[in-house]
Amino acid sequence: MGAVGLLYVGAILFLNGTMLLGWIDGKSAAPLNIFVGILQVVTPTYLIINANGDMTTILGASGLYLFGFTYLYVACNLLWDLDGSGLGMFSLYVAIAAVFFSLVAFSAGDPVFGVIWLYWAWLWWLFYLLLARKSDKLGRYTGAVAAIQGFVTGFVPSFLILTGHLGDINSATLAVVLAVFGVVVFGGLYFKMRTPVTA
Repeated sequence: MGAVGLLYVGAILFLNGTMLLGWIDGKSAAPLNIFVGILQVVTPTYLIINANGDMTTILGASGLYLFGFTYLYVACNLLWDLDGSGLGMFSLYVAIAAVFFSLVAFSAGDPVFGVIWLYWAWLWWLFYLLLARKSDKLGRYTGAVAAIQGFVTGFVPSFLILTGHLGDINSATLAVVLAVFGVVVFGGLYFKMRTPVTA
């Protein structure tokens, strides 16, 4: 995923997290979901059209659609007051796809994004439980996970890539740090935040 696109993935994850935490009104999150959703649909389309059949480029671009369609679907839910079950089932599909993208990253020698894709798989799995399975007790927890991931999987790696510092960090070490952080922080939050979103 391009560093600039990753920056805005972080922004929208943070925004949607604050929405689930009840810090902002839902409809106020719709515009940025639309803007970033369009960005994450137009960009991979352009990349694929200009890939000249290069499957590595096409594979890399294909993952962007998972984000783009998710954000556009979120915007539709917010603007049209849909019940979220369709987005929840789509999130199940995307969570499974994210695991496979993680395996691709690991096999390509990129353990950092292997772990980051697992972060995203966990988040989409939570959206499935929250929206399709109606596990309302996970609402605040899912919001906290999304908001944290906005920085951990979006802003920080994007900033490191854009400033040329990601290569200065041992990738295996960073992947382990990310994995431990995720288990400790998200595991701890799970036991503290399993309560429904309050109106």
